[in-house]
Formats: sequence, structure tokens, C-alpha cells
Amino acid sequence: MSKRDYYEVLGVSRSASAAEIKAAYRKSALKYHPDRNPDNSEAEEKFKEASEAYEVLADEQKRQIYDQFGHQGLSGQGYSGPRDASEIFSQFGSLFEDFFGFGGNRNRNRPRRGADLRYDMELDFRDAVFGTEKEIQFEKEVSCQPCKGSGAEPGSTPSYCSTCGGHGQVSRNQGFFSVATTCPACHGEGKIITNPCRKCRGRGRSAKKSSLSVKVPAGVDNGLKLRIGGEGEEGDLGGPPGDLYIVLHVRESDTFRREGVDLILQQPVSFVQAALGCKLDIKTLDGKETIVVPAGAQYGHRITIPGAGVPHVRGVGRGDLHVRLDIRIPEKLSKEQREILEQYASLSHEEVQKGGQGFFQRIFDS
Repeated sequence: MSKRDYYEVLGVSRSASAAEIKAAYRKSALKYHPDRNPDNSEAEEKFKEASEAYEVLADEQKRQIYDQFGHQGLSGQGYSGPRDASEIFSQFGSLFEDFFGFGGNRNRNRPRRGADLRYDMELDFRDAVFGTEKEIQFEKEVSCQPCKGSGAEPGSTPSYCSTCGGHGQVSRNQGFFSVATTCPACHGEGKIITNPCRKCRGRGRSAKKSSLSVKVPAGVDNGLKLRIGGEGEEGDLGGPPGDLYIVLHVRESDTFRREGVDLILQQPVSFVQAALGCKLDIKTLDGKETIVVPAGAQYGHRITIPGAGVPHVRGVGRGDLHVRLDIRIPEKLSKEQREILEQYASLSHEEVQKGGQGFFQRIFDS
């Protein structure tokens, strides 16, 4: 039996937006959900058909393949759609809870992944440029050892909740529909702990101090996140642990300003050095470097030192160091200096008035 067109299944056009596709799936799932059609096998098949269509059309990559090659293109990718309703609940459980307030109880006893953790790390500028290794300490939630995560004092066991019968949810009728909500007695756990563990106070989890050596690669920048897999909190019911995300906060340099992998250095130069040209020793991240200031250099003139910048964090090589000249004019001049500049002004046919009103007088007089 050939499959129907996915757009036809959901009743949307081929140009439908993601929001329109989601709304159409909600309408179909609401109509054909197995909990509302317990004795209707045809409804369950339509529910599976709608869920398969939604899984493809809600995924941008799968939708693109389907639009270009149809069902045959997806089968070539090893996709065959969900096999049964339980698999659909596994894939879209949170979506059903958002839509209708039910469906989560089917997966309540499944292993759940642990929560991710965040750690904020301060870094010196040089450590961010060249990389470093740091020992960090943090706390994370792990399964309580005395009660082995049950929450009950060793020697005792939790009892099933009598309000929900251990399901974690209770149902109430609203018109034609039956809507499930979290059980108010056990808060969705399906069990009641009458004798809680003294260490974790019935939570089944406790805080544990952990230490970890973290390698920070060269070239990282402010705000970058490092992911350390499996170092987050422990999962529930045998689920995998979460991850640890380290957010880097790089202190600014007193000498350099960073622009991507390039560095900017503002280098003071006297107006005489700029006019006549000179050689200057400057400080780079790797040590001293001699630069040549050409005669007649203007304010903001840039001299580039290739490969003296920041390493590429996901590649090879380094950025450049750009030295920008900051030409300084003295605030005070001696008598001899003023006379020499007046001679220069005369040779340049620039008018200079005595008594502090001339061009150089206005600039250099304090």
C-alpha cells in the first residue's frame, strides 16, 4: 500500500510554515489520539500516519529531501517512520504534554538524561591567547549513596500512590475529553515516601563536590563555551549524565586590543620621529620586535607584523599584530626648541607671529 502525501495527511499546502504544520499536527493528534479512541484501530493508524508526516515536515532537512525526492528519497536515507504508538510517545512526549497535558506518564519510568551544568571561568589575556590548563571545582547532583537514589531510608521502600495508582497522573473529564494532570499527592512520581532517607531527605539525590582539570585551547575569546561531555549531573533511572559547559570570561589587556585573531597596539611616536622616520622597539606577545616608522608618517598610520596575533582556535596559524601610530605633540617647548620650529616655519613660508599667536605658538605653548 502506497503512502499518502505528507502534506495531504496534515491538510496543509506545500508552502506551509513550521507553525502551520505544528498546528495541523496538533489538530490531527487531538482527533486520533489512541487514549481518546481506545477501540478504534483505524484512528491509531491515522494517528501514526499524522505523526510520521509531522516528523518529516517539522525537520527542515527531511522536508527538503521529501520535497525533492518524495517518499523514495527518505527511504534512501534509512527512514521508515515510527513503528508504533509507543515510539511516537517516546519521540514527541514533551510535545503531547504541551498540546494536551497528557502523554508524559507513558515515559515517566524511562531513563532520563541528567541536567547540564555551567561553570564561569576567568582567564588572563595571555592564557586565552596561548592556552592553559586549569583545575576547577564545582558541585553536582548525584544519586544518594545510602538510599541508592530511591529517597527512602535504607531498609524501607516507597509505596505506590493511592491517589493515582502509581501512574503519576490523574484524569478528569472536560466535555467529550479526558484530560490528564499531574497527581497532586505524589507530584507525578507515582509513589509516596513515608520514611525519607536522612541524608537526602527523600530527594534521592545529593550534592557532590567534584574537581576537574580543564585544558583551554589557544585562541579562545570572551564568551566562548567549552563543553565537557558527561561531567554534568547524573541521569535518572540509569539515564546518561548531562554535560558541563564552561563559559570563558577573558580579562582585557592593558597593552593590546583584540579584533578576532588580530591584535591592535597603539604606539606613541613623537612628531619629530614621525616627520623624520625612525626605528622603534615594541613589545609583542612573543617578545621585542623592531619596527620602522617611515618619514612623514601620519596619525593612525598602521604597521603590520604578520603572525604576531592570536592563534586560530579551530585552525592553524595566527592572526596579525597591527601597530597604529599615535603621534604625540609636546605640551611645552624650551626656548631653543621654539626657535628651531620658528626657523622651520620660516623655511616652509608659514606665518608665525611673535608673542604666542603664531601657528606653532598656538600648538606648543602651554
